[in-house]
Amino acid sequence: MKERILIVDDTADTVELLRKRFRAEGYDTVEAFDGEEALAKVAESLPDLVILDVMMPKLDGFEVCKRLRENPATRHLPVLMLTAKSETPDKVQGLDLGADDYITKPFDYKELVARVRSLLGKKTASKEMAEKEKNEALDHMVDEVSHEVRNPLVAIGGFTRRILKNMAEDDKNRPYMEIILQNVAGLERMVTELIELKSAALAFREPLDIHALIRESLAFLDAQIRSREIAVTLNLMDNPPQLAVDRENFGRAIFNIIENAVEAMEAQPRRLAITTATTGGFFEIRFHDSGKGIDRDKIKSIYDPFFTSKTYGPGLGLTFTLKTVQNHNGLIAVESEPGQDTTFTIRLPIRPSR
Repeated sequence: MKERILIVDDTADTVELLRKRFRAEGYDTVEAFDGEEALAKVAESLPDLVILDVMMPKLDGFEVCKRLRENPATRHLPVLMLTAKSETPDKVQGLDLGADDYITKPFDYKELVARVRSLLGKKTASKEMAEKEKNEALDHMVDEVSHEVRNPLVAIGGFTRRILKNMAEDDKNRPYMEIILQNVAGLERMVTELIELKSAALAFREPLDIHALIRESLAFLDAQIRSREIAVTLNLMDNPPQLAVDRENFGRAIFNIIENAVEAMEAQPRRLAITTATTGGFFEIRFHDSGKGIDRDKIKSIYDPFFTSKTYGPGLGLTFTLKTVQNHNGLIAVESEPGQDTTFTIRLPIRPSR
């Protein structure tokens, strides 16, 4: 997905120039022409960086920057302030309010692009560090849950089943015991998913035909696919390269994506297309479904443990998939719009990194 830059300036010519230049560099852009519109566009489009003019109507850049930093959702959004003023006090004020960088007009475009790249690079590095810390915390949680929860659950479930077995069919307490068993089963599934998540890092790799794993996943889900009348199209390349992957983990990663696609498709026509190809030294798998799409503000969270949305229920399926793909030195991306199709793409290096 392209990185998105919000350009905020009350001079239309400047906005248009920057829009064309940054789009030519491969970025996506959103534009605003005053401070109030800037705050609205931040909430609406979730940019990766803001280029913010200081002198603007309604709200100046200083106030916009201040409000962005006061909002927990935008506190870490990179802000590069742009102004015709070159006085040191203005730069100090902007930096004190939380701006990440400052450049004055007239500016050299190459310098501006270099600063934007630097800020986005720092954001990516910070995100990767946060992701690493989150994964370490998750692994610790898995250990704690496995140790502290699994054994009591086995005891609760076992004794409840024994009590239920000896109960008369018309016993008024029987429904309550069945509710206990249902909740125990839900917790047991959660513990199993947590343990499987940790196993994503443990891989026994062997050369495999990924197409075989795709077909196996479709076979497992055949009953659901048929009952929901989903039309599945396979566009699989001829003579695919065999890749060194862990059969169990990578097979489950593929299964999770297909299962989510099947569950996301509510209205007819329901279509799922799976395509494979090689490109730039990578083997690429694309899963394209006609589901209801994902909101942009949800896309960055769908891999989080137990994240819940209208499209995907709570669980660890996509968390497991992300971790598995990363442990195979691969990449995973998603493209989606609310009410439109969704495409998940997995890219694996054809030659394993040394």
